[in-house]
Amino acid sequence: MKTPLGFLRRRLQAWLFQRLKASDTLVLTQRNVYILPTRPGWMLAITLLVLLVASINYQLNLGYLLTFLLAGCAVVGMHVCHGNLRGLTLHLDTPVPVHAHEAVRLDIRLVSEKRGERLGIGLGVLHDDGSPASLAWTDVPAQGSSTVRVAWQAPGRGLHRLPALTAQTLFPLGTFRVWTVWRTASEVLVYPAPEDHAPALPPGEPLAGGHGAARAQSTGEFDGVRAYRRGDPVKAVVWKRAAQAFASGRDDLVSRDTLSSERVQLWLDHSRCGGAGLEGRLQRLTAWVLMADRLGLSYGLRLPGREIAPDQGLAHRNRCLEALALC
Repeated sequence: MKTPLGFLRRRLQAWLFQRLKASDTLVLTQRNVYILPTRPGWMLAITLLVLLVASINYQLNLGYLLTFLLAGCAVVGMHVCHGNLRGLTLHLDTPVPVHAHEAVRLDIRLVSEKRGERLGIGLGVLHDDGSPASLAWTDVPAQGSSTVRVAWQAPGRGLHRLPALTAQTLFPLGTFRVWTVWRTASEVLVYPAPEDHAPALPPGEPLAGGHGAARAQSTGEFDGVRAYRRGDPVKAVVWKRAAQAFASGRDDLVSRDTLSSERVQLWLDHSRCGGAGLEGRLQRLTAWVLMADRLGLSYGLRLPGREIAPDQGLAHRNRCLEALALC
């Protein structure tokens, strides 16, 4: 439910964001650290006012003493609270790409050059609707650093700008809230979510001019196999057939026939993968990319307006996932 206070908070937050410079490193100074009393702070102020009026009315010397003692403690607490946050340096590490529906992990390093320890520092993600941020709390040692991890739920696949962050403290009395707003400059890549229970990999396509090419099975393994030879790499062993042989009491091992398998290419084609709609096709292709990479196969990817040649390895997998995210 939208309230006037929430509307005002959102407008103030949008105005503030326009004035902030985007950066992945923020040094907290007098210019970007803000302070206001909390609800307990306002209650303390009202209590001090009542005590002062009563002391004046009844000429209570002990009342004056108590009033000014509490007021002095509040002023000292305000100074300590502001200094607890001022002077910190915040560094944001580059976020790691994730799949849709997974939380983006933001690692923030707090560095202090102050000789004293900084206690009760909270960091969190600012929401667009103006709702309070969920904070992760930490203490920063004297002339040291501390790392805090906060999570953000990306709206979907694609390249997204990270949301604004906030850091705040209530230390030592909780009567004042000191905070800052941090507009980060980094972006995060969100891959499509892999399809649950995706079908088996498609059959390989014979190379042009290849005769007698091996046929790719729906499991992603090729028919072209031969008896195991000493020195064959472990990933070339067809472990499914080895398990069947062991179960029947035989110790026969077979390896993929490289010469035979090189006559076909595994293509993950957007136009032939099936699936409901664009997002369904991308989710299936994502599951196939992960499956082919896990099996150590060489595979290519065809998308509308883009084709990635067959290859294998971590770099190739990430290149394919990035293409799927930006499709």
